[in-house]
Amino acid sequence: MLTFSNKLAQLKYFSILFLILLFNSCSSKKVTNSTQIKTSENNQPLNIIFMVGDGMGLSQVSSSYFSKKTEPNFSRFKSIGLIKTSSGSHLITDSAAGATAFSAGEKSYNGAIGVNMDTVPIKNIVEILSDKDYATGLIATSSITHATPGSFFAHVKSRGLAEEIATALPTSEVDFFAGGGKKYFFNRKDNKSLYEDFIQNNFTIDTLNLKKNKTLLKNEKYGFLLADDAMPWAGDRNDFLANATELALSYLNKNEAKGDNGFFLMIEGSQIDWGGHSNNSDYIISEVLDFDKVIGNVLDFAEADGNTLVIVTADHETGGYTLAADPDKKNTIKGSFSTKGHSATLIPVFAYGKGEEHFTGIYENTAIFEKILELVENKK
Repeated sequence: MLTFSNKLAQLKYFSILFLILLFNSCSSKKVTNSTQIKTSENNQPLNIIFMVGDGMGLSQVSSSYFSKKTEPNFSRFKSIGLIKTSSGSHLITDSAAGATAFSAGEKSYNGAIGVNMDTVPIKNIVEILSDKDYATGLIATSSITHATPGSFFAHVKSRGLAEEIATALPTSEVDFFAGGGKKYFFNRKDNKSLYEDFIQNNFTIDTLNLKKNKTLLKNEKYGFLLADDAMPWAGDRNDFLANATELALSYLNKNEAKGDNGFFLMIEGSQIDWGGHSNNSDYIISEVLDFDKVIGNVLDFAEADGNTLVIVTADHETGGYTLAADPDKKNTIKGSFSTKGHSATLIPVFAYGKGEEHFTGIYENTAIFEKILELVENKK
């Protein structure tokens, strides 16, 4: 029979043992967490898909949760941050300065296309990654010469110089592009046609249609110019954005002509911005849902590939868009606006895949460029 003193001694023994086990358990968890963090930091992306919902602030994103019958693809992201979007000249940026911050990593003046505050060209991410044998692509629902896509291949002092921006595309490092803008290449005010410039630089140009299952040769470059200026709005585009993205991913992911270093693809949902400028909530929602569909397709690709970083963000918010109760309809949300221009609100950044943890927090829009290049430079 155990005496009280023996029981006390035994209790002390088990208490001490428990504390030792607890300490070891905590120590193990600390080591494990440290190892996980280190491993995560060494997970560097091979492919980078950068998606810009032009004019897409948090309310625009939120609209998809009230208008889509299924859960929006935004919910699939776990790493989310915020960017500050002021330009080098204004507290409220325009799309050109916003895109230049993304493409070249510098704050510039409103209207700048790939140039700094002194109008000096800045090397952009397409040029930098092409030097590293990355395949590159651009897709937009606007003209391909518009502010956002233009900032990824041209260096022009003003976004309004669409024909000058266009002249940079045939000799650029871009391997694949799709969007509108035929008149800036073939029906120009200076009466020039850039068709021969494209052919001389190994481009095959299609102005008729884009089929997602089209066979593209890996040692050639491709351009799809499918509208005179901008592409039609989402309801009339026949899944252009989704089909162009699928074709681009198939082509860029196997582009042997550029080696095996991976690819960079910029996809812009351009017309979310235009819905904001026109204070048209239905226009915004249709464009956001179209963009969200493509986000889903891109995330499916990244999940299956296992070696891709996806970043979804916007250059700025447009319209001062707000989701409020509709006074005329019980339990209904109604979109309202505070401006027909841009606003200064912080913009969400959604990241998925290798290196996604680097995109959380609050930071300047130029940091996205810096973070991408840091991941590429440190790639194992």
